[in-house]
Amino acid sequence: MQAEFWGRVKEELAIWRVGGLPGIAVIGLVIVTRLSGSMQPLEWLTFDNLLRLRPTETIDERIVVVGINEEDIRSVGKYPIPDREIAALLRKLNSLAPRVIGLDIIRDLPVEPGHAELVGAFEDIKNLIAIEKVLPEEIAPPPALPSEQVCFADQIIDADGKLRRSLLATPTKREYKLSLSICLAKAYLANQGFSLENGIRDPEAMRFGNTELPRFLPNSGGYVRTDAGGVQVLLNFRSGQERFRILSLNQIKTGKFQPEWIRDRIVIVGVTAPSVKDFITTSAVISTKPASGRIYGVEVQAHAVSAIVSAVLDSRPLLNTWADEWEYVWIVGWGLLGIIFARLTNSPFRNLFAVATASTILIVASYLLLLFWGWWVPLVPAMLVLVLNGVGMTALYQYDQALRSRIEARQALIERTFETIHNGPLQTLAKALKRVREQDRPSEELLPALEKELEKLNHELRGIYEFLQREPLTQDRSLYLGSGLLLNLHDPIHTVLYQVYDHTLEREFPCFSTLRVKIVTFDPIDDRHLSIEQKRGLCRFLEEALCNVGKHATGVTRLEVSCTQNEGWYTLRIIDDGSGSISTREGRGTQQFRNLARQLKGKFARSSLSPRGTLCELSWPISKFGFW
Repeated sequence: MQAEFWGRVKEELAIWRVGGLPGIAVIGLVIVTRLSGSMQPLEWLTFDNLLRLRPTETIDERIVVVGINEEDIRSVGKYPIPDREIAALLRKLNSLAPRVIGLDIIRDLPVEPGHAELVGAFEDIKNLIAIEKVLPEEIAPPPALPSEQVCFADQIIDADGKLRRSLLATPTKREYKLSLSICLAKAYLANQGFSLENGIRDPEAMRFGNTELPRFLPNSGGYVRTDAGGVQVLLNFRSGQERFRILSLNQIKTGKFQPEWIRDRIVIVGVTAPSVKDFITTSAVISTKPASGRIYGVEVQAHAVSAIVSAVLDSRPLLNTWADEWEYVWIVGWGLLGIIFARLTNSPFRNLFAVATASTILIVASYLLLLFWGWWVPLVPAMLVLVLNGVGMTALYQYDQALRSRIEARQALIERTFETIHNGPLQTLAKALKRVREQDRPSEELLPALEKELEKLNHELRGIYEFLQREPLTQDRSLYLGSGLLLNLHDPIHTVLYQVYDHTLEREFPCFSTLRVKIVTFDPIDDRHLSIEQKRGLCRFLEEALCNVGKHATGVTRLEVSCTQNEGWYTLRIIDDGSGSISTREGRGTQQFRNLARQLKGKFARSSLSPRGTLCELSWPISKFGFW
């Protein structure tokens, strides 16, 4: 029993290796491709699309953008906007008591008229933060502002020209600098009791209270060996068409707004005129101005500030990624699932359905992880290994299954041929050899008998050859018994068994000549659960058992053959009262019958009876539902 179990285990392992080893190679190839960076653009594109598919969020009322648009430039009459206009705008905004003002306009040089007025505004407005540029070329900040009111406005663009990250801090030649977005968030959150501190889980990260900003690393998400200098985070843009309230310069000058829109808010002043070309490309935001896929630089600052403030105050998720080892566990897991689908699904349709269902689950799971928790998981490589292994390895398993089926069919044909020869010509040959070995007859009597047996042997062999020449379908559903007799295995099994009994007892075996009493009982059997091969096996069992009686049951006078139902079992039993002995060596026929019993989940027995005789029986359970 243990040997049979381990044999099945080895056979199953051999089957799994057919698709398992190539499937693991596919997983390895996808991982190597990802590590090389070749998959990076596709992962970026997928990431952007998932962000765009998020539901529309409400406007962040805490942030107001004052954008100097084309109409404002025309009304002023020149660009750059003169310092006097900027000074008047800042004083007007400051009078409305915003919590902090961010000036996202470079003012390293005077733009007359009104430079002195702008310097005065810089000196008077203490909650004002202006910008400078530090990477890669430096542009100085307004000289009138102290360093604590100056932050940089630089952004980091990916290789495909799109923005996905926000640079929060970076070292410079002079000192460590903070970005405009982190400075504005710091000033706004200070009134809420939150201060900017180093991270706890990651000491190099930034933290407000219990909210730690996940630091961007060289291999975060779909990135590969990316420059992660300074402190960077993945930028969680707000979704929707209208993300912030945007006012123009003219609206502020003419008072066409509600003062409460400004009071206690973060106000960011910038340029929203397409002609100035202060915009950035991104696929993560649905935008139409200044063009599809582009947003103004001042809006980028608003998104960056909103992501931080909303995370701290509203628990809105920040974008984060798994550690490298967990990303590759995720990829390998989906690849192994594809191999499992390929192995366990028996038809291409079921396989495609399983792979399609798993792919849908993968996409939905990746989307939900990003939507509710901000996790960016490796969707593209996981999808590749799932589909390639799920669909591709199926072809290998189908080929292997077809090859095994052909081998099994060939082996079944060999077995059927052997059974036919064993129960026919070999029995005739054994009888002829027995006569030769007896040597108790004169040669003139032996030779005619041998000639008759050999002629019969020749006839039986030719009959087998003609049977094997028939169509395979005819062979599969028929049982050849010699003398050209074919039994239809689609007939009821009790009818076929009786035909086997009747034909076998007509054969010229020496022990049949002493038979006086024959008792035959074949009860009707519900054979719907029996396969053609199992019905053939039962017939061969009966034929073999009767042939053994005819050859070895010396002095037999009584033969009882029955197939009956009792206590949930069918039993095919052959009993004789001859003096034949049971061989201790298990022959080919006995091995076949034990295999048949295992297939039927039944039992086989052959034993001697007292004072003389032999019992040979095969039993199998009755199926209540017509199938195993």
